[in-house]
Amino acid sequence: MNYTLNQLNIFYKIAQNQSITKAAEELHLTQPAVSIQLKNFQDQFSIPLTEVVGRKLYVTDFGKEIAEAAEQILHQVQAIDYKTHAFEGHIAGRLTISTVSTAKYVMPYFLTGFMDTNPGVDLVMDVTNKAKVIRSLEQNAVDFALVSVLPDHLKVNRVELMKNKLFLVGGTSRVGPKKRSATRILKEEPLILRESGSATRNAMESFLVSKSIQNPRKLELTSNEALKQALIAGLGYSIMPLIGLKNELKNGDLEIIPMRGLPVITHWNLIWQKSKNLSPTALAFLDYLAEHKDEIIAKHFDWFEKYN
Repeated sequence: MNYTLNQLNIFYKIAQNQSITKAAEELHLTQPAVSIQLKNFQDQFSIPLTEVVGRKLYVTDFGKEIAEAAEQILHQVQAIDYKTHAFEGHIAGRLTISTVSTAKYVMPYFLTGFMDTNPGVDLVMDVTNKAKVIRSLEQNAVDFALVSVLPDHLKVNRVELMKNKLFLVGGTSRVGPKKRSATRILKEEPLILRESGSATRNAMESFLVSKSIQNPRKLELTSNEALKQALIAGLGYSIMPLIGLKNELKNGDLEIIPMRGLPVITHWNLIWQKSKNLSPTALAFLDYLAEHKDEIIAKHFDWFEKYN
């Protein structure tokens, strides 16, 4: 047999995704290139690794065994790379972070300089809703989590990064009576919420309760990007974080409706369990944040501070 690490990695991604197309996207390769490598890899085995039923690809039991072995080999090769960097005096290892979906507008800016300075670090960042982020932290599946609401049931350490501000927002294309109060808008217009488990939804619902506002006209969307597009299209109004609205406000697609009690202000916190023994890579990242946090905020988020 004469298979390569590249072929092992490609087959592992195919098995992981149960799809050549998805594996190609993840590997930044064309679908034909991945298909060719799969065929070359398969040619070295007399037992099928995959089978196609209808138009769907399935990994055979033998293929699953090979994929598990491939994963172990790839991890061992990665470990060799980390050790090489370490012996050369460089920071090396894996940095794993789980962030709530809105934090994708925040976290990358705090990572760029660190990753550029430390090419031996591999970053894995999962973007999801708050419930899944906290679950990852509980299960010790990540080094850090970035949240705007601290979990009550976990003992965590934290680094406060910056403010999170939530405003009442609507699309400028929304047709309706002019000069209405924000309270009337919240009572009479369709309201667009994130899915259950989202901190943004929790903040919006808590605000409505605090103002004794009830409105049966509600829509639910499962991402901030979908929510923004719905607002731009004029489907309704929402209370959502300012941090992801920079371009839409600048372009005039969205507008902030002033209201007493808004913005709701929380803080983005990078958290980790107090009981966790952080890796040298994770500790190096905390050192980087302590040194560079303020300059990152000044450079990338000055526009954000202008909204109050």
